[in-house]
Amino acid sequence: MLTRRQFGSLIALTSLSVSLPQFLAAAPAPQAITFAIESEPTTLNPHLNGQAKARVVLRNLYDSLLARDEKGGYLPWLAQSYEASADGLTFDFHLRPGVNFHNGEALDAAALVVNFEHLRDPAYAANLAAGPASHLVKAEAIAPLHLRLTLAKPYAPFLGFAAGVDILAPSAYRSEQLKSGGPEVAGSGPFLIDTIAKGQEIRLRRNPDYAWAPANAEHQGPAYLEAVTFRILPESAVRVGALQSGQVDAIEGISGNDVALFRDDEGFSYISAFNTGTPYTLFLNSQSGPTAEQAVRKALRAAIDIPAVLQSIYRGERQRAWGISSPIEADLYDPAIENAWAFDPAEANRLLDEAGWTERDAAGLRAKNGTPLVIRIVQAQATVRDQRDVLLLALQAQARQNAGIQLELDYVDAGSYAERRKLGDYGSIPNSRTPADDGIDIEYHYLPLDEGGSVNYARVADPQVKAWLTQAAATSDLAARHALYAKVQDFVLREQGYALPIYVPEDQIAARADLTGLRFRPYFQQPDSLHGVRFDSEVAG
Repeated sequence: MLTRRQFGSLIALTSLSVSLPQFLAAAPAPQAITFAIESEPTTLNPHLNGQAKARVVLRNLYDSLLARDEKGGYLPWLAQSYEASADGLTFDFHLRPGVNFHNGEALDAAALVVNFEHLRDPAYAANLAAGPASHLVKAEAIAPLHLRLTLAKPYAPFLGFAAGVDILAPSAYRSEQLKSGGPEVAGSGPFLIDTIAKGQEIRLRRNPDYAWAPANAEHQGPAYLEAVTFRILPESAVRVGALQSGQVDAIEGISGNDVALFRDDEGFSYISAFNTGTPYTLFLNSQSGPTAEQAVRKALRAAIDIPAVLQSIYRGERQRAWGISSPIEADLYDPAIENAWAFDPAEANRLLDEAGWTERDAAGLRAKNGTPLVIRIVQAQATVRDQRDVLLLALQAQARQNAGIQLELDYVDAGSYAERRKLGDYGSIPNSRTPADDGIDIEYHYLPLDEGGSVNYARVADPQVKAWLTQAAATSDLAARHALYAKVQDFVLREQGYALPIYVPEDQIAARADLTGLRFRPYFQQPDSLHGVRFDSEVAG
C-alpha cells in the first residue's frame, strides 16, 4: 500500500513521464532540511533567552562543558574530565584540546573564564547573576586547558549549572549583536548561523571542523546535514499542512488534534517527550489584589475541572500536572501531592462566601464591598504556544461559571510584560520553565524576588520556604534534598495555593519518515541538536 508521500511522488513522476528506476538513480540524497518551528527566539544569545522552545535552534549552535546521561550522570564534552573537591567548594574541568569557536577563536580555559565572569555580571545576565552564578567567587585558568571554579559555600546544583552553560566566544561580549544574538555571538556547535530573516526563518550551515560531539552523540565528526532552515510558522495548522505537503521536512509543536495524523501514518515519524522543569502553572500574586487572599486562591483551584479542560483541548495528549516540578524528575518531585485537592464548585463557593465575596452582579460575578472579583492574567504574547490561549479561555469559562470569578486575559508585548512583572501589576502569570537544572528552577520560582527568585511570579516571601530551599541547596544528600523540596511543594501548593499546576509540558516532533536521527536529549528531554540527523534511503518516505 502506498503512503501519502509515495503516492504524491508517483503522481509527479507520471506527469513528467520519467520511470521510477530512472528517477531513483538520478535523485541525489538531499543534504539540507527545512524544520518548521512554533516560536521565534526572542534572542539567539542563549544566556539571555528564557524560551524553552528556542532550544531546538540554540542547541545546534553552542556546546557545554559536560553532557548528561539518562539518569543525570555527567559525560565528557568540551571537558574531558572534572573533579569536585571534598568540601564542595572547588570544581576543576580539564578541557578537550583542539576546539575552536565558529570564528576561529580557541576554546580554552581563558575563554571559559570570560564566560563565567560575565555570567556573574548583573548588567549582562541578571537572572543568572542573581541565581546560580552568584555562588561563584572565582573563575581561573590554571593552565591553557584547566579551568577552576571556586564557590563561597557549597551549592549542590552548581555542577549541573556549570556543566550546562552554553559557551560563547570571548569576542561575542564585545559585539553589538550580544543582546540579539547572531553570527558574531559565536559558539562551537555542529552548526553556525548563516542568515537570519526576522519573523521568517533562521538558516544554519554545517560546521565542517566539528570534531568534539558529546560522548553520547550518535557519531563523532561534522553533522551529516549541510544546512538547516528553521522556518517560523506560529500556526499549528500551517505547520501540519507544510509537512503533509512536503514543503518542510520536520515540524515541532503538534496540537492534540493533529497527533494522530503523524503517529498513525507510516509516511511520517512522530516522537514526544515530557519536559523537565516547572509544569504549565497559574502563579497567583500573593501580595496584591484578590489573590492575596488564601481563600480566593483555593477557591479558584476548586472551581476548575482541569482534567475536563485538558481533554477538551488536547484530546488526551497532555498530562495533568500537580507539582512544582515535572513528575519525571524523581530527585525533585514528590507524588504525594497528587489528588491533594479536587474539583469542587461547592467548596469554591463556600470559601468565597466566608471570605466576604458575597455580592453578585446580573451576570453572577462576585464582588466584595463593591469591588469585583477580577483576577488579571498577564501573558507575554511571544510566549503563547501549544494552544495555551485556548486553554486560558477554557479556564476563564470554568471560573466564571462555577464560582463567579472573572479571569481577565491580558496579552502584552515583551516590554509591558517586564514592567508589569517588576511592579507586581497582575493577578496571575501563567508559565512553564524548562529545564529544572537540578533544583535551580524551583529556586527561581520560590526564593524571594531579591534573593534569586527571578521568576517568583507568585511573589512568595515566606522565610520557611527560603530556609527549606537554602538547606536543600547546601547538601548533596539526594534523599535529604528530596524531602526538603517535598516540604516546599506541599506548603506552596496544597497549603497556601500560591500556584495552580495545569499540565506537564512536552515536546513533539513529526518528520518525513526517511529523516532519521531526530531525538530528545537524555535527562532534560528537550530536542537535541541535529548533529546526527540524516536521510535514510532504506526508509520509505
